[in-house]
Amino acid sequence: MRLVGRRLILFALAGIVCLAGRDVARAQVNDQGELSIELIDPKVLRICADPRNLPFSNEKGEGFENKIGELLAEKLQKRLDYMFFPQATGFVRMTLGSHRCDVIMGFPQGDELAQATNPYYRTAYAIVAKPGSGLEDVTTLEDERLKGKHIGIVAGTPPATNMAMAGLMGNAKPYPLMIDTRYDSSAEAMIGDLVKGEIDAGILWGPMAGFYAKKSNPPLHVTPLVKETTGPKLVYRIGMGVRSADQAWKRQLNKLIQENQPAINKILLDFGVPLLDENNRPIGPESANKSP
Repeated sequence: MRLVGRRLILFALAGIVCLAGRDVARAQVNDQGELSIELIDPKVLRICADPRNLPFSNEKGEGFENKIGELLAEKLQKRLDYMFFPQATGFVRMTLGSHRCDVIMGFPQGDELAQATNPYYRTAYAIVAKPGSGLEDVTTLEDERLKGKHIGIVAGTPPATNMAMAGLMGNAKPYPLMIDTRYDSSAEAMIGDLVKGEIDAGILWGPMAGFYAKKSNPPLHVTPLVKETTGPKLVYRIGMGVRSADQAWKRQLNKLIQENQPAINKILLDFGVPLLDENNRPIGPESANKSP
């Protein structure tokens, strides 16, 4: 997982870049006052995104962050545009921090690289297993049925610590966290190994787990890991990332999220994202109007 794994990216925002970008933004004028100062172009919804990082985003507009961006652009009556950059070291600095775009569509609450809006979904790391494997109803990494199993894990992600504490790392198969998404996908590789039987189960960030499990034939079983009692937390709220100074823009995005939560939930569910409410109960189509 990139931005959430936890999409941890170095944020070295040079003051001279900040000031230069701010001068460009201040040159924009429209009827919205503060927004004309904060945004690169008040007439354009300019999104910072990875060009090849499904299910989140890609250059073809096929990810769920692309679809949510289209929804927001329609509601704002703005043209949609992107600043694409691989989600690795320097992503925030080269995109949002350099005033090349105005919002990162998926940003974890509590990350200090930028400020997050109110969350628009809540999800967790999940265990993915084949139907009929006997692991479909495993709900915690401490389950005895996982002992001795070959389990895929993205190195450096929070559940790796939980796996180590449960004594599961001896037979684990690690996949790299920091990769160039233009050429590789740890999630896709892990699911491929699971389908081929090279591993018995995989642990992935929920949106990736749900997306690739849904694409498999037959579909794989996904269980969010919400019952862990030790180790790092595995459940996170995800909002949108904006610059720390852009308070009016943040308020507008918060309003849009609140007003369009059912439509946002539908997009996420269509991509297989395992949505959770505040009590860790699944949010399905019948309860898609709920907020995270």
